[in-house]
Amino acid sequence: MHPQANAKLNAFTERLRAGELMLGMQSFSASPPIIESMGTAGMDFVTIDMEHCPTGIAEVVSAVRAGELGGVTPFVRIPQMDPSLLGRVLDLGARGVVIPHANLAICKEAVKAAKFGPAGNRGACPIIRAAGYSPANWDEFAAAANRDTMVIPLLEDKESVDDLEAMLALPGVDAIFMGPWDLSISLGIPAANYDHPVMGAILDRAVAAARKYGKHIMTTVGATTDTTYASRIVARGVAMISYSADILVFVDACRRINTLRPVKA
Repeated sequence: MHPQANAKLNAFTERLRAGELMLGMQSFSASPPIIESMGTAGMDFVTIDMEHCPTGIAEVVSAVRAGELGGVTPFVRIPQMDPSLLGRVLDLGARGVVIPHANLAICKEAVKAAKFGPAGNRGACPIIRAAGYSPANWDEFAAAANRDTMVIPLLEDKESVDDLEAMLALPGVDAIFMGPWDLSISLGIPAANYDHPVMGAILDRAVAAARKYGKHIMTTVGATTDTTYASRIVARGVAMISYSADILVFVDACRRINTLRPVKA
């Protein structure tokens, strides 16, 4: 790995804790060149999606490696809370895991699965990619992994809103990813974004709770590439913006190119 890229990866959590805005993107393609190029463009993180995409564990390791090469911190969104799969993506080198449809009970399970003992019950094996296939000092590696691996529950259900503060107060939960699409559907206001008063109030409540407990709020701009809207989210105190998805950005670029066609009479 290029030294500058490695330094950027290692500094991610420090920069986040220092209050820097972290910008990233969801990867639905799991394309290594696309993910690596995100680093060239200055992105801070990528969330490799396994929930809505055909991405399998073999594709994950190539995508994680591309993130490392590009200096883009790689997270993985697993399809559901599965301790075995969660451990596997971390063993491959993911710097954090996103857990969909989380509630307080799922958060507690995820923290245990993501942390080596005695803090948790993550399976320990020195011959894993994340440990460099044989760390010189296992205790140092495990301590660093427990400290820096991010556990990021996705809040996207009406029933989980009541648990918002308790989820953020839980030791081991580093950030909450507010999922506006599923959350808006669950609230009965499909496709509403954070300009909607109900959605906006929940986001403001989440930001206030995150500040109280020294945690962070992450969210997405949704199915758009609107930078003006993204700026309004940032102004509300969101620390991590997952800016759309790689495929949607590509589709948007193709559509803009297609505007060159003459308008048919």
